[in-house]
Amino acid sequence: MTGFKAGEKKLTAPRAVGDILIGAIIALVSIPISMGYTQITGLPAVYGLYGSVLPIFIFALFSSSPQFIFGIDAAPCALVGAFLAEEGIALGTKQAVKTVPVITLVTALCLLIFYIFKADRLIYYVSTPVMGGFISGISSTIILMQIPKLYGADAGTGELVQLVSHIAGTVTESSATAVLLGVSALVLLVVSRRLIPKFPMSVAVMAGGIALEKFAGLSGRGVRMLGDVEKGLPKFILPDLAAVDIPAVLRVSLTVALVIMTETLLASNSVAAKNGYRLQPRREILTYSLANFAAAFTGCTPANGSVSRSSMNTQFGGRTKLVSFTAAAMMCVILLFFTPFIKLMPVPVLTAIVISALLSTIELDLAARLWKSDKKELVSFVGAFLGVLILGTVFGVLIGVIFSFAEVISKTTNPKRSFLGVIPGHEGFHSLERNTNAIPLRNAVIYRFSSNLYFANVSMFTNEITSAVNSDTRAVIVDAGAICSIDLTAATAVAELRNKLEANGTALYFTCQIAELNDRFRALGLNDMIEQGRCRRSIAAALDDAGLGSEGHYELEREPVFAQAESGNLSRPELEWAFGKDADREIELLTERSISSIPSEASPEKIDKDITRTINIWKDLSPTDRVDMLHHLIGHSAEISKKLGMESAKVDEAIAARKIRLILAVNKGGAQSWDAMKKLSEKYEKRLGKNSPERLEQIYIARERAISKLDDADKAIVRRFYGIKKEV
Repeated sequence: MTGFKAGEKKLTAPRAVGDILIGAIIALVSIPISMGYTQITGLPAVYGLYGSVLPIFIFALFSSSPQFIFGIDAAPCALVGAFLAEEGIALGTKQAVKTVPVITLVTALCLLIFYIFKADRLIYYVSTPVMGGFISGISSTIILMQIPKLYGADAGTGELVQLVSHIAGTVTESSATAVLLGVSALVLLVVSRRLIPKFPMSVAVMAGGIALEKFAGLSGRGVRMLGDVEKGLPKFILPDLAAVDIPAVLRVSLTVALVIMTETLLASNSVAAKNGYRLQPRREILTYSLANFAAAFTGCTPANGSVSRSSMNTQFGGRTKLVSFTAAAMMCVILLFFTPFIKLMPVPVLTAIVISALLSTIELDLAARLWKSDKKELVSFVGAFLGVLILGTVFGVLIGVIFSFAEVISKTTNPKRSFLGVIPGHEGFHSLERNTNAIPLRNAVIYRFSSNLYFANVSMFTNEITSAVNSDTRAVIVDAGAICSIDLTAATAVAELRNKLEANGTALYFTCQIAELNDRFRALGLNDMIEQGRCRRSIAAALDDAGLGSEGHYELEREPVFAQAESGNLSRPELEWAFGKDADREIELLTERSISSIPSEASPEKIDKDITRTINIWKDLSPTDRVDMLHHLIGHSAEISKKLGMESAKVDEAIAARKIRLILAVNKGGAQSWDAMKKLSEKYEKRLGKNSPERLEQIYIARERAISKLDDADKAIVRRFYGIKKEV
């Protein structure tokens, strides 16, 4: 079984050297993490190093992730430690050493069962905000666990309340030297990540800490060291099932297995998404099982995916499994030859390395994006985050899944829907809410509903249609292109709505739906709608059947305010389709970008060409939309004049002249375009006069100078457009 190659870069010689170096860093950082968490489970600290050999090697061999790092980590160790406390098993005793490998073995069996029953499907019910909140919650929990080690105390356990209580209770025991050392190392690591992200500052900081202990005697100044570690590789054992209470072990192992599966799947999937490759989730669960079998047969605590070490790997640019293989090999070398050096490593420095790596995994950028774009999804993020932080991993996952389902239910019970009209000169039917140019049809209500119809949303569907109908309505046409299914409750409500409408002389049509929806109609008693031609392939076909006009020739509720797109199809309707309520802002941004492209050389002859090129940056804009863009340009005339070194009045005159040329061109194109441009111009001048009458007066003067350069015939046309009866 080989690794999934998508996203894994080709292993060139420079890449191999880089990944070997990163693997060595991961091994060194794993020493304090693995030893610290293993002691929570009641095992001697050296078993943490044993758990960083064979389980990591097995994971790297079989995993589909080229970047994620496996090993001894916080959540499983905390659960095992809590179980030993409940059972009255003292930490470090022979009973603890016998019990923990059995828990790991049963955990591996539970993961194997999860693999057989395809439990990986759980991940598909977790949205990106929930996943982000989950990972951020785990990272924050581990940081809170580690903070006491910065000032010389033991790591905390439990959730938020216990962790904060532990910090408050131990902070008085802090050593000033330990605090200075730990905080300085943390600041150096955080700053270096921003300034020199590729430099392995963790190794430099670790080496500096060892040097300080060697030559300055930090341990004599209240700074804790890692301590002595037994030399030699892990030995294979057979877990003693007879020495434990199997039902109790099964209970905790099932919980640990669930934590390993969900936490590691979610975290590794997050890393995969950020780095452009795909996981094979079911295969991952089998890999977790095999790695934990390896941990059990070497006497270790359950192993898990490590968010902190994986974050460090991606931060340094590790891209292949060589990182994990090197980390496992390096740990073997350390166990065989370098255990005396472990006792020289200052705990605050190593803790700063762990916290630094975890800080980068808290997804504040995702929370900020959700704050701007979708407050409902932000609630899911915060819910998952607080769930993990306050209640723990298992409850955090459950809360996250609940939020994900709640989000789905919210979107189906309150779907996107809109009433539609037409935009003269454009094909199709468009949202009246989103498009300022869209006009409703006379005697017709066209309604788009973007969700399946079922018991929870059908009342909204019928109420909105009923509210939109009046005594003149001859047809209600439902754009059902997004309706893929309908249940019995909704079908009954549709039948009642149809009877109510027809009693008042209004026909109800369903259009654009997939063929399978017609099958559901027949199965649920709405077959007469199909038989009577009330289900049509298009909105135009329904309007034709209702006698409300053929395609492109409909009676409108009012006259158009804006002209149709005289050339091309990229006009304000197109901008509003793309940007919605932000269309004006997009035109403004487009104007600003266009101004930046104007050359700095100024001359009266060139400026008209520059302005022409500016408003032609989107060549398919209609004349009406070009006038709209000229109005935006007027607001930047001071900026343009500064760039060109030209008087602002000259720029105003050039813009006015360009607008006059458009007026004269449109004068030959028909009354509709003329009226649309005139209304647009009047609307702009009215708004400007209200906000800045002095500026409007300047524009009038510039316009008059531009008009004065025309011949008499053109002067008359332009004055008629502006409603000017005499020269200013």
